[in-house]
Amino acid sequence: MSTTTVDETGARTAGSPYQSYVYAYPHKTAYRPLPERPALRGLWQGEPQDALSLYAHIPFCEVRCGFCNLFTRIGAPEGMTTAYLDALERQALTVREALEPGARFATAAFGGGTPTFLTAAELERLCDIAELRMGAPLADIPLSVESSPSTATADRMAVLAARGATRVSIGVQSFVGAEARAAVRPQRRAEVEAALGHIRDARIPTLNIDLIYGIDGQTEDSFDVSLDAALHWRPEELYLYPLYVRPGTGLGRRGPDGAGATGEAFGPSHRGGGSPHPEWDEQRLRLYRHGRDRLLAAGYRQASMRQFRRADAPATGEDDYACQTDGMVGLGCGARSYTSRLHYSFGYAVAMPAIRSIIDEYVAAPDFAHAEVGRWMDAGEARRRHLLQSLLQADGMDLADYRHRFGTDPREDFPAETARFDARGWLAGEDAPGTLRLTPEGLAHSDAIGPDLFSPVVRAAMDDYEQR
Repeated sequence: MSTTTVDETGARTAGSPYQSYVYAYPHKTAYRPLPERPALRGLWQGEPQDALSLYAHIPFCEVRCGFCNLFTRIGAPEGMTTAYLDALERQALTVREALEPGARFATAAFGGGTPTFLTAAELERLCDIAELRMGAPLADIPLSVESSPSTATADRMAVLAARGATRVSIGVQSFVGAEARAAVRPQRRAEVEAALGHIRDARIPTLNIDLIYGIDGQTEDSFDVSLDAALHWRPEELYLYPLYVRPGTGLGRRGPDGAGATGEAFGPSHRGGGSPHPEWDEQRLRLYRHGRDRLLAAGYRQASMRQFRRADAPATGEDDYACQTDGMVGLGCGARSYTSRLHYSFGYAVAMPAIRSIIDEYVAAPDFAHAEVGRWMDAGEARRRHLLQSLLQADGMDLADYRHRFGTDPREDFPAETARFDARGWLAGEDAPGTLRLTPEGLAHSDAIGPDLFSPVVRAAMDDYEQR
């Protein structure tokens, strides 16, 4: 199927299995400035605060990969990281005052960007902010940290291990030099291997390695080179990501429709549109299935389309965290926070000048007591969020939990969407009693299922943002 239709509810039926990666709903491109600037203290009043998640965003990277549309800038002028941590500490003090005295953090994460862009001493300070200003007991809760091959140094890993990090994720993407260059990710294999050695030497319990499939010229054989190299380290987790070429990224600027260095058109991400490059879709699906089957045969359990966890890896507290139910408290100008009524953050951008401007405004901000940019959530959007983020997990959604939470059935709340998924064979039937769960083929199409569940209002806001 290579066309896009619009049914009578206004929902788009995606022709491409690769519409967009949905890790949170609504996406920040649906956020808008909040003229009322609600006070954080009022937003958090009455919210459950016994199992919060703390997220700190560090918006700096040594390079920006060609596929990256994350909120991050390349490098930092002299004094910028210190000024940023100063602002982060001011924000932490204000946010903590807005929470209840007994608020408890159940998980923590440092992301970006690349948190390990910070020096070892700066990472110590970041941990101090989380512990001393926010009250997050890092030694007693799961702490996940993002890293990169050039920044996962021995001294940084030693700091993270000493401060209680339970998981380090490293974006390798490919162990094949030509593929890394095609994805505009300059790195040397020796540097990657050294970084993995530093993480293992630090004895951090969970190592996650990110790999990408769908790179220009990539085949099953070349993908096997990366899979074999990653499996050599016996990582507790592996994430397999399909390549996307998005507007404003390095690959997206290389020519019409994201033409790659060899002239091969990767094609843009078309949320809600048919794929202009079905050959690329076929390549990505083929490589996904190949990688999935390799990891399953190697003793990994599939947790989502992207996430695979080694079956014999020790259980961690992260396994119990549910992103669709727990409150998020975000620090940093790229972080989001969410309460039951409002999801909020700061401005969002992909273009580097706009990102620099937002970071500069954050560093200079005297007041963090109000939500500035966000999206109000009503009961309908809360249902969508819960369904979307539960359904995209391999275990699916517990129907009894949904009924207890909302008093309804998801098939009654979303009849058109679930009917479409049923028609395509994407929903498990009687073999999944008590759950709404994707079939293996449904999991393979997670990046079409997620966007298909966006509400028309949210989709319109996202489209409006992209057309600016």
